[in-house]
Amino acid sequence: MAPTIRDIARAAGVSVATASKGLNGKGRMRPETRQRILDTARDLDFRPNRNASSLTTGRTYTVGLLTRDGYGRFTPPLLGGVEDALSVDTASLLLCDARRDAVRERHYLDVLAARRVDGLIVTGRATDPAPPLPRSLPFPVLYAYTTSSNPDDSSITVDDEHGGWLAARQLLRQGCRRIAHITGPVSVLAVRERIAGARRALAEAGLELPDDLITYGPFTERTGFHAAQGLLAGRQVDGIFCGSDQIGRGVADALSGQGVRIPDDVALVGFDNWTLLAAATRPPLTSVDMNLYRLGRLAAESLLRAIDGTPEPGIRRLPCSLAIRASCPAPITDSTEWLDDSPLVPDA
Repeated sequence: MAPTIRDIARAAGVSVATASKGLNGKGRMRPETRQRILDTARDLDFRPNRNASSLTTGRTYTVGLLTRDGYGRFTPPLLGGVEDALSVDTASLLLCDARRDAVRERHYLDVLAARRVDGLIVTGRATDPAPPLPRSLPFPVLYAYTTSSNPDDSSITVDDEHGGWLAARQLLRQGCRRIAHITGPVSVLAVRERIAGARRALAEAGLELPDDLITYGPFTERTGFHAAQGLLAGRQVDGIFCGSDQIGRGVADALSGQGVRIPDDVALVGFDNWTLLAAATRPPLTSVDMNLYRLGRLAAESLLRAIDGTPEPGIRRLPCSLAIRASCPAPITDSTEWLDDSPLVPDA
């Protein structure tokens, strides 16, 4: 027969109530007692009966994740963080893709409500504020990466301004003094925030990022390639901040084709830390990492607190970090710029 909570309690030498609290991370007890309970449960191959737990807690131990515009390159690391955080709570995840379709979104919300999920994480491909879901939903909602336009909602997103500041600072460390920026469409909020961060870093060094050294376009290698050719023809630059690793790959190809040495003549910093692409660039591309795995984990942990009755409204921003490679290899001394354990920063 499958072991029960009474078997766990007997083997661990505690009461049934203490065993239950230890398995569910509740109550106050000595750390070694909680660990003994968890070790005993693992040794006995204990599987909790969630149907029974639901009767006492009112929870179904399921959480929904709704993406509004499809699964993109940024989804896997964020999803991995969410799943790992939920596994600690032994919760399951239901994935829903609305595909930018309001009817499909409404359908999924009805399905999730019918399934009595404990909470919902909403994500998307951009950090721009999105229309909020109805506040009448019977479960707490948290926005991850994307943000809600309602300031009373709970959102956790990337600190893109900090990322732009990090990129420009790294180029300055490399000795660059005339820095250009090749980036995505100006209509994208992240693009504007990264420019603001880069300008702040340059201003701290007594330098500027003038408008004529900023090139906008799609986040593609083609954008980077043609923009870099234009810079080589008309401007003398010694550093380029690329708004994505795809742009950075195109810039590197253009510079190499013109005999420009990277980083000796022109240093490069990308954005996203898309490892497969950044590591395959020649030379490998230094890049800003948005720490999306950690963002997903923090989002799930925040949602679990909301499920327990402690919501955290407002927008909080997770600082970025740097992945140093050969395109801009200047060493950094501030550990917060390469470790992903920086605290969340709430909006003022």
